[in-house]
Amino acid sequence: MALDMLGELEAFATVARKRSFVAAARTLGRSPSALTRAVQALEESVGVKLFNRSSNAVSLTEAGERLLPHAYKMLDLQREADEDLAGISGQAYGWVRFSAPEFLGHGVLPRLIAQYAERYPDVSVDVIFTDEIIDPAKSKLDFSIRGAFAQSSELIGYPLWNYSRYLYASPGYLERRGVPDSIEALESHSLILHTAPRILKEWNFRSEEQAISFRVHPKFRFSSGLAVFQAALAGVGIARLADWMAEPEVEAGRLLRVCPEYKLTSSSGESPQMHAVYPAGNLPLRVKSMLEVIRGFGDSLGRKHAVTL
Repeated sequence: MALDMLGELEAFATVARKRSFVAAARTLGRSPSALTRAVQALEESVGVKLFNRSSNAVSLTEAGERLLPHAYKMLDLQREADEDLAGISGQAYGWVRFSAPEFLGHGVLPRLIAQYAERYPDVSVDVIFTDEIIDPAKSKLDFSIRGAFAQSSELIGYPLWNYSRYLYASPGYLERRGVPDSIEALESHSLILHTAPRILKEWNFRSEEQAISFRVHPKFRFSSGLAVFQAALAGVGIARLADWMAEPEVEAGRLLRVCPEYKLTSSSGESPQMHAVYPAGNLPLRVKSMLEVIRGFGDSLGRKHAVTL
């Protein structure tokens, strides 16, 4: 295939990944009509139909399924060549694609991406916000940001920042329902449980004196960490939240820490960590620099915590 087909291959591969011309156009920063023309030009060049199109769905034909892995290989070769040249010039360009927990879209990542874009104006960014665990290798992403605890896998881990979890509720909720004076007293309260990426049956509490395992009987279950946070603010009940998310609301008087002498850990007593995972191999400059910007946010949290102490 000629080099002038690379743009058409990128359009084809992105539509195949997104299963939508509109979503693919948004990802590539092009109009849906331009993307449609690019795919049609590719279909004319290869002489076969690549997509089945209907009013509400886009799917690959058998020919499209066969072409897709070859398209990925050619685009990967192009990216590798671009990255080699970028390394010589010290410039970063291309796409950074990654997934992140939904809550990071609530102010944190948009602000960091704005900082990143000022420094690297030739880099485009595609973020999937989800609390589900995504394998970046299978999803053709540069990396995935995760919270909680690192899982053993063939992926490479990149620590971002450590944090602690505590219970929080709004002043209004505690005024209505009373302040629990022990872990056992939580039984009579409305508990909010985050169900992604899995449903926890127990919360593990640890203080300086003791460790307690508490079986959770939630009144509310949400698959979104952001929804859990907003529900706590709205006075729905008591939620387990990360301190870096919740403590600014405590300072503003919108949340209070419940059973403050206890933090929530893993069953073995570990505290969680925000981290990124990525497939083995050298990271291009555009990806390294994005991870450094995100880790910088974690460093600022650590400095703030040290000043507070």
